[in-house]
Amino acid sequence: MNPRLLSKLLTAALLSTASLARPQESYPVAFEGNVAMVARDGVKLRADIYRPKADGKFPVLLERTPYNKYSNIDSGLKGAARGYVVILQDVRGRNASEGDWYPFKYEAADGYDSVEWAAALPYSNGKVAMIGGSYVGATQMLAAVAAPPHLVAINPVVTASNYHEHWAYQGGAFMQLLAQAWSSALAVNGVERRAGGSAAPAHWDYRRPPSEYPVIDPGKATGLADYYFDWIAHPAYDDYWKQWSIDERYGQIKVPVLIVAAWYDLFQDGSIRNYVGIRRGGGSEAARSGVRLVIIPGGHAGFDRKVGDVDFGKDSVLDLDGFQYRWYDHIMKGVDNGVDREKPVRVFVMGRNVWRDEDDWPVARTVETRYYLHSGGKANSAGGDGALSAAPPAGEPPDSYAYDPENPVPTLGGPVLGDTEHYPPGPLEQRKVEGRSDVLVYTTPAFEKDVEVIGPVSLELHVSSSAVDTDFTGKLVDVGPDGAARNLTEGILRARYRTSMARAELMTPGAVYKLRVDLWSTANVFLAGHRLRLEVASSSFPRFDRNPNTGASPEAGGKGVVATNVIYHDRDHPSALILPVLP
Repeated sequence: MNPRLLSKLLTAALLSTASLARPQESYPVAFEGNVAMVARDGVKLRADIYRPKADGKFPVLLERTPYNKYSNIDSGLKGAARGYVVILQDVRGRNASEGDWYPFKYEAADGYDSVEWAAALPYSNGKVAMIGGSYVGATQMLAAVAAPPHLVAINPVVTASNYHEHWAYQGGAFMQLLAQAWSSALAVNGVERRAGGSAAPAHWDYRRPPSEYPVIDPGKATGLADYYFDWIAHPAYDDYWKQWSIDERYGQIKVPVLIVAAWYDLFQDGSIRNYVGIRRGGGSEAARSGVRLVIIPGGHAGFDRKVGDVDFGKDSVLDLDGFQYRWYDHIMKGVDNGVDREKPVRVFVMGRNVWRDEDDWPVARTVETRYYLHSGGKANSAGGDGALSAAPPAGEPPDSYAYDPENPVPTLGGPVLGDTEHYPPGPLEQRKVEGRSDVLVYTTPAFEKDVEVIGPVSLELHVSSSAVDTDFTGKLVDVGPDGAARNLTEGILRARYRTSMARAELMTPGAVYKLRVDLWSTANVFLAGHRLRLEVASSSFPRFDRNPNTGASPEAGGKGVVATNVIYHDRDHPSALILPVLP
């Protein structure tokens, strides 16, 4: 995807979630552009301010964005008309703000300073909440960790909890497509800032002949996205990542949080972990009892009723504007609109395509159910003999396949972002990849009655490899009566991180290891007549980088070797898909 298109997609799809429903009362709007705030180190951050053109003081909604504050004008106008001061601020080093851009690094301190500055504005009543999604959600989470005194609530939409595991890596594998597309998209503004400065006439040596006039100087790539190279230099979860990890700091978050996640969103797991972490270990009773979770179908994969190949129906499109601002009105204006009496979790259940309100997440009344892998040793492709059942295996031969890093299994749908033209996200027909011999396919018989799976999904595999390191992927699939195979959720594990994401440990070729692959979460009813399917492979490219199977750094490149990977499923090695089933 063109970097500009990616940036526009992020801006339009995610930042628009801060748009407001039709206000109950309407004010004329006053506007101030490029208002400077001086951070604690003297750097000026600039914001556009939309406020009610009326006497009195109003609560503030603050959005701190790297995607250009001008992209969300509609949100500012509607919010001010409703009776909020809406502040859209460019984060450090982006667009109109000064300083150096480096993701996550400055957001806690700058977020703290921005909240306190906003609270002190003459038309502010001292209450500040934050809004926005994706990286704009990260600016909220990091500000909340810093705990500015005048912050009263945050509303992070589809964002992460750990910037190693949920932003740059997953299961130890580098999220190549996202990292490269996002870094390139944001580097465009860096080039523009440099080139703009070079356009000043005094920048050039007037003694040069006119024919040698360079017109403009975009500069070198150095400094445009140095963080990208830092990411690949830190593949393990080390101190580089721990310095701004959210999931180690839930005890520092002391305000109510409204979290919006999505089943096909690349930050699904992080969003859900944020809810669970704050619910269990938030830094105040207000945070623990005030955290809310809403899970919609698409997120980064799309906010409309159709996501990927599936039309989830008109009722699937939650009125996020109205939902969010009922919450804001209650917390910031004291409106008794029933928000405090509603259940804290609301999820969209696929298959039946209905909404369900729950007391908590994970749903306590589910039963952990194991579907064991079975075959006669020929589970390769959907045409093989792979099966799933609740019966434990006895004496069965293992399945094996050759993973060639020069011919990886292509990414097909799911929580992907970066090149929607070639790698569209969401639920897509999977039979194309299921025809490959390096994809093992295990399927249940058709269900006689509906089976609801709701909660975290994992895959327990007993494996060996001819290589010292390789990857294992798992994908949960819903197969319709017509054979159409729709992906639900998936995951990956780089074998060198099977024990810990903080420490790499190579395998001994031929030795058998027990691995657990996190497939994230889902909520899906497998309708009567449908079948449940599991795909197992060793690649999903380019969503994840290719493991060369040599033990060398996958991020550094180099020639790879073909790995023969083996999945065992017998009495001593009962590999199983582990699902939370609602009785």
